[in-house]
Amino acid sequence: MPPVFRVGVIGAYGRMGAEVCRAVEAEDDLELFARVGRGDSLDSLSGADIAVEFSTPETVKENVLQSLQRGLDVVVGATGLTPADLTEIEAVASGSGSKVLVAPNFAVGAVLMMRFAAAAAPHFDVVEIVERHHERKLDAPSGTALRTAALINEARFPAQGSSEDENAARGTDEGGVRIHSLRLPGSVAHQEVVLGGRGQTLTIRHDSIDRSSFMPGVLLAIRRVGDLPDPLTVGLEHLLDLAS
Repeated sequence: MPPVFRVGVIGAYGRMGAEVCRAVEAEDDLELFARVGRGDSLDSLSGADIAVEFSTPETVKENVLQSLQRGLDVVVGATGLTPADLTEIEAVASGSGSKVLVAPNFAVGAVLMMRFAAAAAPHFDVVEIVERHHERKLDAPSGTALRTAALINEARFPAQGSSEDENAARGTDEGGVRIHSLRLPGSVAHQEVVLGGRGQTLTIRHDSIDRSSFMPGVLLAIRRVGDLPDPLTVGLEHLLDLAS
């Protein structure tokens, strides 16, 4: 049976990009159509159906926009997109008829961790996030931590006020949620959300011990991005059958 989707991977020679290439090649209904590395032209994506973007925070926006201009649907795993970037991408996607899925984390366990944290947050006084990644990760806090904080603040609206006058050792502040970032050799992607209330704490933790943990989510996104109802979707949870 011929492949259903022709996939181009941007950032194909990085750690995550290489893992995506291997995962796509192992699937009968997918074709690894193009590998795009640093400095390569995106012209090689012409003829593909979907671009998977795992480059760097500095290049992700331009790569997504160029992919949309070529008529591709786009699955984005690279971090670094600002709210203004997402607004621009949404407008371009809407005009092109293509779909974009931006996922801070493709591990199903991480998506559940974020969902559970948001559900618990209104019942506790304080929430803090500790995230740990490998030493070569370029951004801090991670996209997963920022997404988690956003979901927590949506769940307990209004968000608690920022308190940046506190000692910087307390970590960055996202609407009252403190985020502490660690970058250490031997790590892949780890996050715990610690919630505190009177006489009790609750810790919700997820660990990706191998990059293969992200591949089921990436493959799901490749197969389903074109079916999404909106030009731009943020979060893998929109593709999962999670009860309300």
